[in-house]
Amino acid sequence: MTRPATPDPAQDRAGRTMPQRLAALLHVVRVLLGHGRRLVETVPERAANVEFAALAGVFGTYTLPTILARLQRGILRAMALERYLLARAAKGRDIGFVYYKDPRERMPAKPAAEPHEGPQGELTAKPRAEPPDGDPKSRPPAFDPDDLRIPTPEELDAEVRRRPFGRTILSICMDLAVIAGFCTGPFWNQISDTLMNYGGSFATLFKMREHRETSFQKERDKKPDTWSFAWRHPPPDTVRQVLGYMVGEAPISDPFDPLLATAPP
Repeated sequence: MTRPATPDPAQDRAGRTMPQRLAALLHVVRVLLGHGRRLVETVPERAANVEFAALAGVFGTYTLPTILARLQRGILRAMALERYLLARAAKGRDIGFVYYKDPRERMPAKPAAEPHEGPQGELTAKPRAEPPDGDPKSRPPAFDPDDLRIPTPEELDAEVRRRPFGRTILSICMDLAVIAGFCTGPFWNQISDTLMNYGGSFATLFKMREHRETSFQKERDKKPDTWSFAWRHPPPDTVRQVLGYMVGEAPISDPFDPLLATAPP
């Protein structure tokens, strides 16, 4: 009797086509995730090097526990986004563009106060009714890069579903110290496209970079022995000394492989 043929998982994966936009975003997420994991492994041993200031400046501090906490949060957030994208890919669902708008532009203008007659017959401005969602406690908290709290996996999964993908990538980049000078040109272009096409904000990224540079300089001012190294805008050779690579140089595995989504950080 002839046994039925055993399905070949590799052939099954090859027979599936991942939606184009989703595949591009998943590639970005996995490069960032690999970068974060390598930093967790290498940062403790590189922290004593003079060149480490180039990386510490992007984190805004020399303090190792703070750096590791941010890395852990960035890794967990990237894992949550990867899980979500793989679940969509398994259903053949692509993702749509979401363009960033300044929150102030989305706020509807408050209507003019309507005059009404007071108890003595005088005309006064009628008080405006607060919207039902006006209570700040009812709104989801904004991402604060200086807050070192690490959300639970459930919170991160809910956040990934609720927020535009570009905002999640932005948060990951801020936690993993990803800037243009640390990336290959092609990979930074991919991050830029992701931010522009999926609701991210370059202004927020640059503002945080400036804020952290200011904080880091205050730390260096207390350590005169660190002044000799120019930590701003390091050349690629220095980046490779600090990181061991330029972000974007790492190879990517099978896009349907769930290993990165399930492996511990």
